[in-house]
Order: sequence, then structure tokens, then C-alpha cells
Amino acid sequence: MPEHAPLDPALFATVKMRRALAGRDIGGVYRLLKAAGVSQREIARRTGQSQSEVSEILAGRQVRDVRVLERIADGLDIPRELVGLAGAGSPFGEVVSEEDVKRRYATHLLAMGAIAAFGGPVRGIGELAVGLPVPAMPTELPSRVGTTDVATIRGYTDHLLTQARRYGGQAGAGHALAEWADQWLAADATNKTHRALLGELSELHTVAGYCCSDSGAVEAAYHHFGRGVELATDAGDGYRAANALRHAAMMIDRYEPNNALKLIQLGQLRLGDAPRDDPRVRELTAWLHVGSAFALANLDRADLSSVKDQARSDLARSRDGWEPPDAHAQADMDLITAMTLIHMGQLDTAEAAAVTAARVFRQGTDRREGVIADTTVAQLHVQTGEPDGLRLAATAIDGVAELRSAHARQLVVPLAAALEARPGGEARELAGHARRVAAA
Repeated sequence: MPEHAPLDPALFATVKMRRALAGRDIGGVYRLLKAAGVSQREIARRTGQSQSEVSEILAGRQVRDVRVLERIADGLDIPRELVGLAGAGSPFGEVVSEEDVKRRYATHLLAMGAIAAFGGPVRGIGELAVGLPVPAMPTELPSRVGTTDVATIRGYTDHLLTQARRYGGQAGAGHALAEWADQWLAADATNKTHRALLGELSELHTVAGYCCSDSGAVEAAYHHFGRGVELATDAGDGYRAANALRHAAMMIDRYEPNNALKLIQLGQLRLGDAPRDDPRVRELTAWLHVGSAFALANLDRADLSSVKDQARSDLARSRDGWEPPDAHAQADMDLITAMTLIHMGQLDTAEAAAVTAARVFRQGTDRREGVIADTTVAQLHVQTGEPDGLRLAATAIDGVAELRSAHARQLVVPLAAALEARPGGEARELAGHARRVAAA
């Protein structure tokens, strides 16, 4: 093998790289090296492999042959123990073959079965393997992407969104699923199918961004929203690019309303390139207007009359020609309208919209949205001194405690403040409970 300068050791010090090495995920190692600027040709030269072999590994072929693993480790200047080969830290000591690795997994499984059946190890039924490494995640990449594969990605996205709206959170699942699905772009496909795949992956990353933001993983949310915009742009899909920008704005508004407003405006510009006969365009236009109103209401200068006037105008325009596709979409619109009106000080109008949204959500499976609506109604009733305020607050706080939503917990903070401002021991006790749930 030709002499070459050693690779930077820092390349193999990241968490992602160490996980890939520990799991002997050589495809993952190669992808991380490519992302760091090491070309596929350079990887092939250093490891003594052909470029086609490297391509196959990148596409999902696993490397189990110990001699090949040794050659790859040595060629890339990776300490052998990092991939579980002979040396310090190796879980097996000297690994002799792929069949030996398989046997250890199989005998470990038999031993665990005996423990499950008899309450403890049984001599002659398997053998427990201490320090058995977790295998690399199977990539399961199709050799060629077709319409069925595109529909599969859509199904994953729909299920992820259902779980997120029911229970909140789902950042880990969303992040892992989106990163895995991106690998499908390496498979062969017709131009039409490739564009369709780009569009579905954009939707998946947008939902992953929603999940990460709801979990409080803000940096990951920015990454996925940005990837959603990028993929939609590559597909030439103005609607999906604008939709990703709209979701990004709505989820980050509570952190940076100035940037949220800019994202809304960019989404409005991008939506101008979408086909006007697309029935989704009118609905997304309404969402962009209500998103603009919400961002304006959250600005530091939201008390200025000009900002209030613009927010009111955007709220009115969001309802102009608004035809919700279903009752839950209408409830979503009512809820964000209510939250906007609260920031504008229009509590009576906000209360009516929030109550309507809460009533609809109770009839469906969008439990996260329902709890947020209940929290909004409770806050309004506590602030205005309604007799049922404390009862509604207790129900809302308990509902938030059962969710995996960091966003819902943040909304408990203003409810706690409203309870603290209300006289009486019961209100103070509820306020303390709310603070504990918010900090959980």
C-alpha cells in the first residue's frame, strides 16, 4: 500500500465516530470520513479496496471478515481496539472469524432464554457473553428506490407525527429515523422517483424538527428544519420548502421571534413559486399569516401600535378564504389564534378560541395539542378570577405531567405565575406543583 500521511486523530474522537467504530459500522465510518472531506477515492487508496467495494459498504454492505477489518483499521490509522479487534479493550480478545462472532451472539441468546424460562443460567444451554458489543444498525437500503419505497418513507413520517401529537417529544426517534432515511438518496432511482423521495424526506425532516423542538433539542430542530428546506429546494418543491419554513418559525418563535418572523416571510416568498392550483397553497398561506401574527405578538416591541395593527391584519388575513381540511386543523388554527390574542391582551376573544380548540381536541387523538389548549384555557380562567380556574389548572398541570413535551412544560410557567398572583393556599399549592412539573 502506498505511503500516506496519517489522518487527523480528531476525526476518530467524535461521539458519532466512536459509536460507529464500536459497532463495526464501517459504512458509517466511511460516511463520517466523507463528511469530513476525505474522498471515496482516498478511502479506497488507504484501505486497499476498490472504489466499487467502498461504494457497496457505503450502500449498506457490512464488513465482518476480521482480516478486512484489520486492513481497514490499519489503512485509516484507527487503533484496532476501537473496532473490537485483538488488543486492549477488545471485548472478545482474539476474534478469529465472522462465524465465531455469530456463535457468541447465538449462545448468548440461548443463555438468556434459559434465564427467562428457569430463572437462572442452565448448564449446557448457551453461554452468557460479557461485554458483547451491539451490532451495527442494519441499513436496509434498497438497491433501487421505487414508488413503494417512497410510500414507506411517507408511512414512517405519518406514524412519527401521530406519536408526537399524541404524546409529545419523540426527538430521539425522529432524529434517528430521518438520519437513517437520508441514506436512501444513495440508491438508484428514476428522476421522477428521486424527486418524490426528496419531497418525502423533506416532510420527514420537518416532522423530526417538530419533534426535536418539542423535546427542547433546539440545535437538532434547527438542523432538521434546515434539511427539510434543503431537500424540498433540491426537489423544486416550493410548497414543501415553505411548509418547512412555516413549521420552523412556529416551533422556534418562543426562542427567537425575530428569526421566526424572517422565516415566515421567506416561506411566503417561497410559496409564491408553488403552483397556484395546488389546493394546499391556500391553506399554507393562512398558516403563514397566523404564524406572522404570532411572531409579531411575541416581539419585544409588540406593544407598539404599528406592530399590533400588523398582527391584527395578519390574523384577519389568516381567516380570509380559510377552508380547514378537517376539524383538527380548525382547532389548531383556533389554538394558535388564542395564544396570539393572549400576547395582544385580548383575553375574552382568546378564551373563546381556546375553549373551542380544547373541545375539539378532547374528541380525537391529538392529546398533546389538547393538553396545551387546556393549559391555555386554565391560564385565562385563573387570570380573570373565574370560579373554575383552580380546577382547570389542576387538570391541565396533571395533563402536562403525562406528556413528553418540553414545550407544554414551558406553557405551565405562565400558568404558575397566574396562580401565584391569586390569593389562597390552594392556588399557592397548585403553583408549586406547576413549577415542579415545568422543571421536570
